[in-house]
Amino acid sequence: MRSVVKILVLFMATQSMVSQSNYKPTKENLEARKSFQDDKFGMFIHWGVYSILGDAEWVMTNQNIKINRYELLPSFFNPIEFDAKKIVKLAKDAGMKYITITTKHHDGFAMYHSKVSKYNIVDSTPFKRDIFRELEQECEKQGIKLFAYYSQLDWHHTDYYPRGSTGNGVDRPNAGNWENYLKYQDAQIKELAENYNIAGFWFDGFWDILKEKGRTPETRKEGKDRWKIEQTYKMIHDVNPKLLIGNNHHLAPFVGEDFQMFEKDLPGKNTTGFGGLSIGDLPLETCETINYSWGFNLQDGKHKSVENLIKYVVKAAGNNANFLLNVGPMPNGEIQKEHVTRLKAVGAWLKENGETIYGTRGGIIPATDNYVSTQKNKTLYVHVLNNKTETLKINNFKERIKKVTLFKDKSNLKFKLKKRQLTIYLPKIKKEAVDTILEITLR
Repeated sequence: MRSVVKILVLFMATQSMVSQSNYKPTKENLEARKSFQDDKFGMFIHWGVYSILGDAEWVMTNQNIKINRYELLPSFFNPIEFDAKKIVKLAKDAGMKYITITTKHHDGFAMYHSKVSKYNIVDSTPFKRDIFRELEQECEKQGIKLFAYYSQLDWHHTDYYPRGSTGNGVDRPNAGNWENYLKYQDAQIKELAENYNIAGFWFDGFWDILKEKGRTPETRKEGKDRWKIEQTYKMIHDVNPKLLIGNNHHLAPFVGEDFQMFEKDLPGKNTTGFGGLSIGDLPLETCETINYSWGFNLQDGKHKSVENLIKYVVKAAGNNANFLLNVGPMPNGEIQKEHVTRLKAVGAWLKENGETIYGTRGGIIPATDNYVSTQKNKTLYVHVLNNKTETLKINNFKERIKKVTLFKDKSNLKFKLKKRQLTIYLPKIKKEAVDTILEITLR
């Protein structure tokens, strides 16, 4: 009898592994992917009890704050100015179509009412409100999608062992049960999937156990096996197959993932050392900060200009990617006025030019530093980002052209197409400071 049971268990486990390895997205999932690609612009929110210290989201490990001291923070975290309606409206005013917020960051503190652990904003703070639920409700009212950021890395949980390369000075015990931690992690992920109306998950922290080893086939397999990643993904898609999954592991996508992300880089670029990955077939997303911090940093006043932020929106779209732009609310729950001003300015630009961004895909003209292209069917938009360009020359242009106009006023532009070299002549008086948009109608 025991041998029969063993065979049955082995068969079920094998079938489970096969079903995960042969993951095929459902029709609903593919539709959700397309909708996600159409959205093009989202708001990233990094917020937690760490905001009290004003030294960004890595403060616990950067300052080697012991767990028993860090656990004091929730007791006086009371963000009385938090207003979900105001934040969602700001996202809409900025032209954003979705919000991704940290439900649990690396410090292990949950910013929603977790039933798995009382180490959360409802049970452990005087605020006693589920900000994720409030955002969920406002997103539903205002027509914005909501994604859950969840950190697999956890500097607080005692069973996160063996440890990785971060959080080693916070006085965690030198022992633990990794399987128990994975059960804890998956239980929290499941309650988010089941109990909140979300569009998907944005995972982070996978890299913690591989940080010093690089991105080799061996480390890729080691990480996947240790995290049992496909098991987690299957659980999510079993709850709701249309939920989208992305993971900031800085590796090529795993089976079960629905979009590929690039941290602080355009797809395929490697200015940070995180990227340089080949671009897969999944929808793409890049994320970036307004200043130089994800979580609130009192001493970081180096805010990117409105011009640079608009250009990043354009470059992301031209590289066939969404742009997830971050804000880090202050301890009282408000977003810095410098960030609010910039977001509204980007939104004003998108109100006039969003037709060339939303619902597009990367155009047939390859992206360069000076221009990128976006496209909808037979309409090709060329975004000229260098306003000193007098004549635009594009080589290896194989399509037939019906007309070329200036997007802003639809005035005709002179062009020449000879031996697959497209030349467009740009009148000096019509060029925009940030982005001169040309509209090419293909035959």
